[in-house]
Amino acid sequence: MDANNRSATLSCEFFPPRTEAGVEKLLTAQQTLHATFQPAYYSVTFGAGGTTRDSTLEIVKLLAEKNISVAPHISCIGSSKQQIKDLLEQYITLGVTRLVTLRGDIPDNGESTKELSHANELVSFIRETTGNHFTIEVAAYPEYHPESQSPQSDFEHFKNKVAAGADGAITQYFYNIDAYLHFIDNCQKENITIPVTPGIMPITNFASLTKFSDVCGAEIPRWIRKQLEAYADDKESLQAFGLDVVSTLCNQLLAQGAPGLHFYTLNQASSTNAIWKNLSL
Repeated sequence: MDANNRSATLSCEFFPPRTEAGVEKLLTAQQTLHATFQPAYYSVTFGAGGTTRDSTLEIVKLLAEKNISVAPHISCIGSSKQQIKDLLEQYITLGVTRLVTLRGDIPDNGESTKELSHANELVSFIRETTGNHFTIEVAAYPEYHPESQSPQSDFEHFKNKVAAGADGAITQYFYNIDAYLHFIDNCQKENITIPVTPGIMPITNFASLTKFSDVCGAEIPRWIRKQLEAYADDKESLQAFGLDVVSTLCNQLLAQGAPGLHFYTLNQASSTNAIWKNLSL
């Protein structure tokens, strides 16, 4: 794909707010993003062990009723088959046609149902239950899932999700383009042809980014980390540097053939909009 090819699919992620003020902030962010570049859809996350199940559903309802294309996250850890089936029926009623399908994080108390334990099993169950109603996105980890035993076993898990019926994948965020390109090379060697969309995390706060990256296994390259450390007390310079780094990464990804970009917005529009304005689209 040429970097100025307008066929790139741009999408955004929200998380369910805990307050009415948070909901208003999310809706304002959605309106701002839509006015700037009209994302193809908005995904809505699902908490560890299904802890935000009701909140996720409420946000999905709110967006769907406004005729906004929404893709709920759905996970199997902490949910029975019947609960998942009921949720799928509600989503079908709301007109939802896309899902982001995940195993889900194991809750802090360690409790989870045993009916479905892996994302590929959830993909198979959704296909068995709803046929081809949903476009199913799954997760991909160019820098490997933090719980994976080896790069090989991690990729085998991805292959299993594709074989179960996934239509596409969204990656964990990364700042090293070589990790993504290596992952795509592995897909091509295995004749995996589904689109693998890079997940993009804007850089706006050094402390929160490093904390989250350490948990999820996303590497911050040393040269980026050192420069962010140097800007720790200079928010304006840090954000300008972060914008340049992520904008450059996005343009390189599009130039290398990435099918689109999925922005982790953290329910804010400004950083994602700033990156979009720097894209060669």
